[in-house]
Amino acid sequence: MDWLEVVQSLQRIAQAGLTYADGPYDRERYSELLSIAANITASALGGPVSAVEDVLRAERGYATPKVDVRAVVPKDGKLLFVRESQDGLWSLPGGWADIGSTPASVTAREVLEETGYVARPKKLLALFDKSKHEHPRELFWVYKVFFLCELVSGAPKPSHETTEIAFFGKDELPPLSVNRITRGQVLRMFQHVEDPELPTDFD
Repeated sequence: MDWLEVVQSLQRIAQAGLTYADGPYDRERYSELLSIAANITASALGGPVSAVEDVLRAERGYATPKVDVRAVVPKDGKLLFVRESQDGLWSLPGGWADIGSTPASVTAREVLEETGYVARPKKLLALFDKSKHEHPRELFWVYKVFFLCELVSGAPKPSHETTEIAFFGKDELPPLSVNRITRGQVLRMFQHVEDPELPTDFD
């Protein structure tokens, strides 16, 4: 039995139940399910149950995937990368999508904030289910959105989230932050840049 799949199922059922159940007894049962999910997670990871339960209970409403956006910004046969402050590894610019902003506008804002460059999203290259790719496994379900972006203006400027900005070719990739981006995804984005006729990828 895969403990993470069990926890994801329990959390999804409990979250929906706490959202839609009317009776106090049903809500009590769904709350207990959430506590069970927290206990399983804490046992598997070795952390405090209360901290895990706080994370699970912070999710409200019908459970849906989170959305991560990434910018594919080419220049002279290379792509724009950022070194992440959090782990010291490299990724395509991007981050969590914000409620109230379109995926494209969030992508452009992330590029500006993380790199100092102004970029204009031009095409949706891929919509991936993160769990189907070679990322470390995680508690919440995530969709990854990749936009081809045109470099408009600006100059490299690190932020509190990034320590370096650089362009790399497909044969000189830096150590990647695999929680954010995989080598296979990066190479596929190079293929999209080289062949603009490729259709959007999706899982």
